[in-house]
Amino acid sequence: MPSVLAPAKVNLFLHVGAPEASGYHPLCSLMVFADAGDRVSVGPAEALGLTVVGPFARDLAGEGDNLVLRAARALIAEARRPVPPLGLVLEKALPVASGLGGGSSDAGAAFRLLREALDLPVTDTRLEELAAGLGADGAACLWGRPVIAQGRGERLSPAPAMPVLDAVLVNPGVPVSTAEVYRRFDAEAVFGDVAPPPAPDAFESVQEAAAWLSGLRNDLEVPAIATAPEVGTVLETLRSEAESLLARVSGSGGTCFALCAGDLEAESLAGRVAAMAPGWWVRRCRLGGPWD
Repeated sequence: MPSVLAPAKVNLFLHVGAPEASGYHPLCSLMVFADAGDRVSVGPAEALGLTVVGPFARDLAGEGDNLVLRAARALIAEARRPVPPLGLVLEKALPVASGLGGGSSDAGAAFRLLREALDLPVTDTRLEELAAGLGADGAACLWGRPVIAQGRGERLSPAPAMPVLDAVLVNPGVPVSTAEVYRRFDAEAVFGDVAPPPAPDAFESVQEAAAWLSGLRNDLEVPAIATAPEVGTVLETLRSEAESLLARVSGSGGTCFALCAGDLEAESLAGRVAAMAPGWWVRRCRLGGPWD
């Protein structure tokens, strides 16, 4: 069965502004993608359907309107012609509600895979519009390449060039409600500037990128920790380790990431954290993209 990677999304910084009249928050974020994630496959079937397998499949039980199916239905409607029935398989390797854009990335993988499998004449621009219609991370997660996202996440511009970033992802195993994080964020009423920060055209090293990022922030980090204190424990652990050049919460939590100087440092950090906290989800990865 043809398959594609649905890479984990990581927000290297995330600045969030005051809510608009519509209730949406404008944002500015540098998004990169890991060489680890879920995987979406497609093959012949009697009717359109989705099978979920993998270590986190049980956490999606009962989600009859999964974003993968919504993406498939949107693309089939766009085709405006009969298409053969297809069965989709989602291998769910990322924790659910973890700040890694899993659902949006799964949908993006389904869009790319089905357009090719069905040979549909849908342009990249139209595919981006369909992906954006499924959520704030949809457009960025469609291609899985580094971008600066603005507006509600649908306005994309190229990220500064940077080397592949060796990193470690850690999740304490506690789902974090995005709605609750934003509720706490709004209650504090301390909103960030969402203008893109000055940046060089390229970073020559991970140390240079980490130094620049250290002057930026994730505005949802504090409310994420208030929502799930376990996230704060993960963050403190990563920040206390010598290999971490920078540690931060991704998205609205609860996954944290640490940037490392190289492969050996990331491997050492991942192994030590996994040994210290066997109940945590720990993945050594590379950040950049696209990978598939």
